[in-house]
Amino acid sequence: MKTKWMFLVLLALLTACGPLFAPSLDQRAAGIAGATTSDGVEGDAMAQTESFAGSSPAPEFPTGLDWLNTDQPLTLESLQGKIVLLDFWTYGCINCIHIIPDLKQLEAEFPDELVVIGVHSAKFDNEGDTENIRQIIQRYDIEHPVINDSDFIVWQQWSARAWPTLALIDPAGNIVGVHSGEGVYPLFQPVIAALVNEFDAMGQLDRTPITFDLEREGEPEGFLSYPGKVLVDEDGGRLFIADTNNNRIVVADLESGNVLASIGSGRYAYLDGTYDTASFAYPQGMALSPDGERLYVADVDNHAIRVVDLAAETVDTLAGTGEQSRTYPPSRGSAPDVDLNSPWDLLLDGNQLYIAMAGSHQLWVMDLDSGEVQPLSGSGREGTGDGASTYAELAQPSGLALTPDGRLFFADSEGSSIRWSDLNAGGLVETAVGSGRSLFDFGDIDGVGTEARLQHPLGIVYLDGQLYVADTYNHKIKRLDPDSLTISTIAGGEAGERDGSDPLFYEPGGLDASGSLLYIADTNNHAIRILDLQSGNVITFELSGELAVPPRPDALPAQIVFDTMVLAPGQGNITFTINLPAGFKINDLAPSSLSWTLDSRLFSGDVPAESINLAPDTTFPIQLEGTFTEGSGNIVVDLLLYSCEEGEESLCYVDNVQLVTPVVVQDGGSETLSIDYTVNVNE
Repeated sequence: MKTKWMFLVLLALLTACGPLFAPSLDQRAAGIAGATTSDGVEGDAMAQTESFAGSSPAPEFPTGLDWLNTDQPLTLESLQGKIVLLDFWTYGCINCIHIIPDLKQLEAEFPDELVVIGVHSAKFDNEGDTENIRQIIQRYDIEHPVINDSDFIVWQQWSARAWPTLALIDPAGNIVGVHSGEGVYPLFQPVIAALVNEFDAMGQLDRTPITFDLEREGEPEGFLSYPGKVLVDEDGGRLFIADTNNNRIVVADLESGNVLASIGSGRYAYLDGTYDTASFAYPQGMALSPDGERLYVADVDNHAIRVVDLAAETVDTLAGTGEQSRTYPPSRGSAPDVDLNSPWDLLLDGNQLYIAMAGSHQLWVMDLDSGEVQPLSGSGREGTGDGASTYAELAQPSGLALTPDGRLFFADSEGSSIRWSDLNAGGLVETAVGSGRSLFDFGDIDGVGTEARLQHPLGIVYLDGQLYVADTYNHKIKRLDPDSLTISTIAGGEAGERDGSDPLFYEPGGLDASGSLLYIADTNNHAIRILDLQSGNVITFELSGELAVPPRPDALPAQIVFDTMVLAPGQGNITFTINLPAGFKINDLAPSSLSWTLDSRLFSGDVPAESINLAPDTTFPIQLEGTFTEGSGNIVVDLLLYSCEEGEESLCYVDNVQLVTPVVVQDGGSETLSIDYTVNVNE
């Protein structure tokens, strides 16, 4: 432990520097971005005239390491002919999480040419356990091989100095370049495309498909999947659960556990709409309006704050554009126009909505009356330094709790500490417990102030003069006195799942309280647990009822989101048109259908039906007439279509697709919304 701690301290001192071992990919990629041919063609033309191959052989993977998402260790020798991208990461790091979508996009674009290999070099002790890495692979749906490099063997081979670091290897096994930081897709895509063209022309590119044995076989089959946060509505008798990996919010009766609603389609996507059509992307923290009618949701991967109208059963975006903020330092603005950065938790006090903005290492606040959102504490630079709001350094704040004296406590996860922002002193930041000296100073020590040690805490709640902390990577629940700054363990120990008076948890991530009961989002156990603070006993909150089933996004139809349509308020119409290829018809031997969901806030009229059966003699377009009302929402069409070629009725082509059209109704728009879909029987 001491040796690793000293290594991590050295690593902390080096992180600001660039990689030692290999050339910078940024410099090589700049050649593509700025290149044009004589006829003005950009990008790919550069790949045809200049070599992007490396000249130094990449070091072979060492033996004896644990590999995941593959049934056997890989070698660079066996991957010759493929472009290989190494991703050095650690799973608690928000910057590493940010690039997962970029890696998925590259894998989708170059499925047979590129092999991504994750090199998991753990920052925290807990992250170095192979089983815990397996859990995170499932949680983030990672589909490429991952090495457990907990002793930093591969890391040192490549002289890596920061998370994330990425290294690109050409099909001949030579190093192309190295890059540290985010912004991966736009940097790597043109270089990979250039390498594909270059090595394909030389006959040295291997496009043989390669498959791996994925860890998803062990994914949970229960109702919840990696729930991140939980919120108690004591007055309304409801429990709100951020069912994070099912991309939805579950509403249950607080007493019986009967599921009252499931908010979100289960798709990993960004879409407003009704409970069934709206989509989230790894939702976490929640806050409830005092009247119990609006639920605010931190939609992490959509970089947005969503608001749920619990009476109308609709989801809208309150703040954020859906794009991750790349601005430093981030600045204030009108909530719908400001890019956010992985909001992780929310707390509502009056008309002030406080936001733990994990991705930018800050606390933010939104004034619900004015609609303005702005930074409250933190410079945007990751660190542990206390001080004035604009100078303090935070480290991935992930949980919020407010004490009556105006201190906004937060779980500063990457700093392994609990800190507070003094709302009475302009957001001045101070450390309550945890070292406060380094991002790499962590542990499991109960005690007072900076003598205590935590390990990546994610959750915190205030109850009856005390703060309760989910010390996530220590798998414990702890009590913190906000006056004496004394913290002590009250439940948990090693990772596990056990109810009773000696309970075990597995990376608990969120907390809330009601009376003497503490509700715990026991993330890796896919459960909500209840700790009785008086008896010390723990039980599992059991969900029941007709809605107590997991969503099946894999069974949902493919979804196509069209461009936003602007319509004029007043009388208008909606038309649906299905276009079949020449010589094809709707098969009358199979049950084709067209159904639609019209946002009642936008469109009203004498709609004859919400679904019709389709037959060979169905006439298009199908038209609905009504009145458009100012606002925004979605028109959703579900199509199940069996088509066949004339004379080949026994051979069916099936289209099961959901067509989503975002709509804005305002002056100057069209009177007609036309939804056209063309069937492609070749796909």
